[in-house]
Amino acid sequence: MFDIASQQTALHSAYPERAVPRESWFDRQGVKLASPIMRRFRERTAMRTEVVEPVKEQGRTLSALRDDQLRKEIVQLRERLRLEGFSNELVFRSFALVREVAHRTIGQRHYDVQILGGWVLLNGCVAEMATGEGKTLTATLAAATAALAGVPVHLITVNDYLTARDAEEMGPIYDMLGLSVGVITHEQGPVARRAAYACDVTYCTNKELVFDYLRDRLVVGRQPNRIQLQLEKLYGDATRLRNLVLRGLCFGIVDEADSILVDEARVPLIIANSGGEVPEKPIYETALTLARALTRGSHFEIDLRERSIRLTPDGQGLLTARAKGLTGFWSGPRRREELVRQALTALHLFNRDTHYLVRNEKVQIIDEYTGRIMEDRSWEQGLHQMIELKEGCPLTPMQTSQARITYQRFFRRYLWLAGMTGTGQEVATELWQVYRLATVTVPTNRPIQRKSTGEWLFATADEKWDAVVEHIMKLHKQGRPVLVGTKSVSASEILSEKLTAENVPHVVLNARQDKEEADIVSKAGLPGRVTVATNMAGRGTDIKLLPKVAEAGGLHVLATERHEAGRIDRQLYGRSGRQGDPGSFEIVASLEDEIMATSRRLLWRWTARALVSRGRPLQGKQAAFLVRQAQLSAESLHARIRRELLQHEDSLETSLAFSGRLE
Repeated sequence: MFDIASQQTALHSAYPERAVPRESWFDRQGVKLASPIMRRFRERTAMRTEVVEPVKEQGRTLSALRDDQLRKEIVQLRERLRLEGFSNELVFRSFALVREVAHRTIGQRHYDVQILGGWVLLNGCVAEMATGEGKTLTATLAAATAALAGVPVHLITVNDYLTARDAEEMGPIYDMLGLSVGVITHEQGPVARRAAYACDVTYCTNKELVFDYLRDRLVVGRQPNRIQLQLEKLYGDATRLRNLVLRGLCFGIVDEADSILVDEARVPLIIANSGGEVPEKPIYETALTLARALTRGSHFEIDLRERSIRLTPDGQGLLTARAKGLTGFWSGPRRREELVRQALTALHLFNRDTHYLVRNEKVQIIDEYTGRIMEDRSWEQGLHQMIELKEGCPLTPMQTSQARITYQRFFRRYLWLAGMTGTGQEVATELWQVYRLATVTVPTNRPIQRKSTGEWLFATADEKWDAVVEHIMKLHKQGRPVLVGTKSVSASEILSEKLTAENVPHVVLNARQDKEEADIVSKAGLPGRVTVATNMAGRGTDIKLLPKVAEAGGLHVLATERHEAGRIDRQLYGRSGRQGDPGSFEIVASLEDEIMATSRRLLWRWTARALVSRGRPLQGKQAAFLVRQAQLSAESLHARIRRELLQHEDSLETSLAFSGRLE
């Protein structure tokens, strides 16, 4: 459990955050060797103390108190926590109080497993809790206890809907405890944000939080000097402190920790400005014209797995010949080839309705892990502008970076950090090595009844879609609800067309319907309901079943393609069989799926092609093994990309250490 006393100086400074030391090569090797032992010790420590019975015992005495007597208990506990810190006795008392208050205000009393989950969070670990086990309510135990002790808390979720919903639903608990609650949403201005972060507990999204931090860094400089900021309090209203939004980084609880801390760690977050004009437009147009004149195979080669393009000697020669009449920027071969490579990337590696949408003549990026639109985000180095030209959209100005940071660097700066997820064990090693977060599996409240009905591997995508439609029609006639997971917007719309042709009523949830997400998913458990969804699939939204649906076997989840990470598949399967409900899932894949076609494990690819042919799908353990090999290959690649990005960011900070530039 984190120790308030050891962090008193940082906690009470003007802008508290952890100073992350630069690690040498020897430090990293030492961490690799010691990590397994240290991580196991941390996990055992987090679950060593018997916590459930002491909390329930305290709760029996609290349940007999009137509301006014309970409030006096809260005031007394608050004073003791601030003076004495998190002793086991005070934490048990706090958990019991929060549990009793939750029962009186919102009619929910924390289950035993949720008490365990709250204890894991307060110990600074990742609590792996199965989908539907009530992570939102679990977080109130750790958040309220820390806030009562005077520690500002950030509860970090993946989208604005969950932020507003969780704050509203859990708000009555904090209110009776005498704690203020703030909410950060995309449309808020600096004044509203400053007020929200000034609350005891603040619900926010990961992206809004990081961008607010970067804006603060623009105000205070690259390395904020705590003593200087404290002295500036004496200067009056015209101090840098008055312009800051955050109060620092004290205690962060990250919901969907695997998604935020791992999946999204591949891309840095950047604050940029633009000039309002696009003087580079003729350059982009010329680059696209030259790129369209090149032929794949003879002039350039594509590595789909690495998502990169290489010009061949013939391609370089053709470019040199065609650029003879061009001057200025095009006279340099290196610059010319780099621009054309970027244009080829826009033409061949980024596809509409898979990597981006075109909405209101604007190119909007789709998050490949969540399926949601990434508001106000753009690709760098002219790629975004070339895609806009490719799609016939008005060009937006090229942006210049002012400040940047990765999630890996940002979240390590919290004085205390914890997380929750339904799928953490697969990345437990990475969570420990990067964030020093141990992952603890919390048992389910009721036994899981979800069953796998197998995995199918077809030779072609057409055969796969025919089989998917056939399975859906069969289950629909039985009155069972079906949630179909697709990897992209285009895939969801292909399936929608096929279902429409067969007169199967259904609803589609993808980046085009992101605002209706919660409503669509909440109704996915109705009898005979067919819901086709991309990765978003309503993470955080309960799918409730009617009694007759449960009797029929519950919700069936059908995955139409494996994702780059097995955890994303597990999250999709977890939409069924929640809280002991019956449910089932199956996977229907093909050799033409992206993850299969781009794998570099040649042995399994030859084996798969030998075993799977048209009209003869592979089923069961053999199919699961072959598809899993492709998935492992993708997971290994993405882990390497994240590792290299972190090392690049560390070396970048070292190289710019004397320049005074911002991150």
